[in-house]
Amino acid sequence: EEQKRRLENRPDQPQNPKVLRIAIIGAPNAGKSTLSNQLLGRKVFPVSKKVHTTRCKAQGVVTHEDTQLIILDTPGLTNPLKAKRHNLEEAMLTDPWDSMKHADLVLVLVDVSDHWTRNSLSKEVLKCLSQFPHIPSVLVLNKVDILKKKYLLLEIVVDLTEGIVNGKKLEVKSALKQDSSSSAKSPLQITQAPPPESKVPGSPCGQEKNQAQEGSGMDKSSDVGGAGTGEARGPRHCGPEDLKDRSGWPHFQEIFMLAALRGEEVDTLKRYLLMQAKPGPWEFHSDVLTNQSPQEICDNIIREKLLEYLPLEVPYGVTQVTEIWEEGKCGELLIVQSLLVPRESHKRMLIGRGGKVISRIAQEAGQDLMNAFLCDVRLKLKVEVKG
Repeated sequence: EEQKRRLENRPDQPQNPKVLRIAIIGAPNAGKSTLSNQLLGRKVFPVSKKVHTTRCKAQGVVTHEDTQLIILDTPGLTNPLKAKRHNLEEAMLTDPWDSMKHADLVLVLVDVSDHWTRNSLSKEVLKCLSQFPHIPSVLVLNKVDILKKKYLLLEIVVDLTEGIVNGKKLEVKSALKQDSSSSAKSPLQITQAPPPESKVPGSPCGQEKNQAQEGSGMDKSSDVGGAGTGEARGPRHCGPEDLKDRSGWPHFQEIFMLAALRGEEVDTLKRYLLMQAKPGPWEFHSDVLTNQSPQEICDNIIREKLLEYLPLEVPYGVTQVTEIWEEGKCGELLIVQSLLVPRESHKRMLIGRGGKVISRIAQEAGQDLMNAFLCDVRLKLKVEVKG
């Protein structure tokens, strides 16, 4: 009820309010929810190593002095074939697009620890960016602490940006002798070189991809499509044919490198986001941290644990039913939830030998709920076979 009142309350407005709506997009499991939680300073979005933990569009709210950041934590961009395989709702295919429509800025998150995908943006991400070329975009390289060969960041940056950031060619200098005590700090010095004097106007969709030269320097001739001439020439809408042979996006305004799980360099990104906010009325009361209901937060956190401890596709078939949600005399919260599974074998897996698996899930989820709700939580989970 308290959360409902907060969401219904007319937002308190400072004298000169500023606001920024941020869509975080990327491939499934890139770390979008982890980054959102770090920006918020509290865990309200589910996190798991398994793909498709985030099933719906949710908003987080950061209020700092006169500025409000609205974070749109969206499902990982996927395609209909993968959605069918994981029994995903249709909303997971449409929600990321809806988020983009309402965003003032888009963060494209890339997991640099995944050597299969880190050197190219997925077709779904490129399609999303090309559909909304007027929305400023920022490239965020995540999990750089896991990347042992830091010099690979040079190659990744060039591939993902096509050698162009903020309309200017990148001049990448190797700085491997730098102190690397902080795992999130890049061993690269990335500066923006002035664009070549003879600019050939052309569609950014047809730009040739720059290849990184070994060591330092990227000073190869390239058509930057009139970039560097101010804001007169922005990125244009690209069709499917234009995207067919692309793996990068040459219209990012900035690049950030961080380790969201450890919180490294997240504050740097947060300061940048606060600076990008534009004058406008707040959308939420300053007490609001998320637009989710407590029940939604509860369901998501329990589901996160199911994904963590159950094998293969099993957790995707679990249905959650909350039977009791009561507040005790001392302000503690009592929650009883039934977990409905399709088969007896799934029930045995979920309970575990001697009830160890379900006990661990209830204990860890209960602790996360206490941290989210800032009160004592008594969580009881029951497992039943559907129908």
